[in-house]
Amino acid sequence: MSGTPTAAAFPWRGRALDQLATRRFDLLVIGGGIIGAGIANEAARAGLAVALVDRSDFGSQTSSASSKLIHGGLRYLRFGDVRLVREAHQERRALMRVVAPHLVRRLPFLVPLYGDGPYRPRTIQLAIWLYSTLARERLGGVVPPGRACWSVPALRLEGLRGCGSYADCSTHDSRLCLANVRSAADAGATVLNYAEAAALRTAGGRAIGADVRDVLGGATVSLSARAIVNATGPWVDRVRRLEDAGARPSSRLSKGVHVLVGLEEPWTAALTIPHDRVRVSFAVPWEGMLLLGTTDELYEGDPGDVAATEEDVARVFDEASVAVDPGLLRTDAVRSRFVGLRVLPRAEGSTASARRETVILRGRAGVLSVAGGKLTTYRRIALDTLDALRPDLGLSRFDREPVPLPGAVDLSGATVRLARRFPQLDPAVRFHLTHLYGSLAEEVLDPAGDDPALLERLHPDAPDIAAQEVYARTREWACTPEDVFRRRTTLSLRGLTPV
Repeated sequence: MSGTPTAAAFPWRGRALDQLATRRFDLLVIGGGIIGAGIANEAARAGLAVALVDRSDFGSQTSSASSKLIHGGLRYLRFGDVRLVREAHQERRALMRVVAPHLVRRLPFLVPLYGDGPYRPRTIQLAIWLYSTLARERLGGVVPPGRACWSVPALRLEGLRGCGSYADCSTHDSRLCLANVRSAADAGATVLNYAEAAALRTAGGRAIGADVRDVLGGATVSLSARAIVNATGPWVDRVRRLEDAGARPSSRLSKGVHVLVGLEEPWTAALTIPHDRVRVSFAVPWEGMLLLGTTDELYEGDPGDVAATEEDVARVFDEASVAVDPGLLRTDAVRSRFVGLRVLPRAEGSTASARRETVILRGRAGVLSVAGGKLTTYRRIALDTLDALRPDLGLSRFDREPVPLPGAVDLSGATVRLARRFPQLDPAVRFHLTHLYGSLAEEVLDPAGDDPALLERLHPDAPDIAAQEVYARTREWACTPEDVFRRRTTLSLRGLTPV
């Protein structure tokens, strides 16, 4: 999978382009991040004819550059966002128990409380009590430093009074996005990455479709749709100007940088590190590494030019050092870094204190633009978007109940079945595959029955195997090495290249 990708190398692209040109769609979703993928999935499940296009790979921007958390948002209580926290908890439970239990796993969190920190133990205890009440479950309390060290061996102890204790969830964000794309496709949607909505088509002042350009092959097809959703994240205003060249900015962007470093001892809990009465950062055990971040600062440049600089990494390390042993925070320990852009409502004040609300606007030609919100609440945002499109689509009702995504299964049962079929697989590889694919792990490994080489690791220091690369190209729309190694496996995030 080397060199410049071409459309001819992927026959499924031609079939998708033919469908885009010939099907009459109810809904076109522009943007294949978690919000766009979620909308496409829920719409297809409701029986609508759906097209989903993205000018790059699915989930290639912010939706694969998050803090990898599915959480209620403890810090939002400081802003009085009780409704947001309650809704986030409802979605967290739905994702963990029904929608994607293989991808969303419960994780304990500790809030270290130092003598010179912004919060006292009693304040945190009260916040966690309220957080637990909104979650409708007992999530924790305050634990002494000695006990906290059992879960976080590298916890800085100087001046530590204790740690607030609660629970949320971690996830693999890009695979959660892909699972929604897969679910939409399974329900009949036509989905295509590297397909840019180059222009909107209108009639009588209403948007009736788009000209979609195949980024890999260069061809352009005209697509017809009764309704259009713009879910392009940081590019939301750029697509709005296809509809109205004079459209004013609808949002602002916040730059969030994360750094992954190696772990010398395993952690069984994550840290939520307070920096003042507004900002926190995280130290999260993820895929055997430690995920640090995130920064939160206004970004006014071209979204395509955003990058994680050495200064950004230094800031992430500096903030982590409040609670993490500096011995872990070394430049030579960095496995990878990544950056995403959050879409926030336009308002005064810092981006850190901005409300994490969804921006929803109706354009003059009827295009509905949706951006912002939380990864955790993507499903609710998708359902609310469908609700707003009822008049356009003649949609009388649709099911808002959570439904399992492809592969959703209890991990223990899936791992046992995989062990029976492929006893030669290392247990760590079996667990990794069932975590990423759930019950679809057996489908990933099916070709290995004829080609045992597909069971070999892509790199000795990673649990990803060759069968995943084949599956990514044939079943998950991967077109480039980055698509495979950055978003469909964990190789690039580990700082590794296939051998």
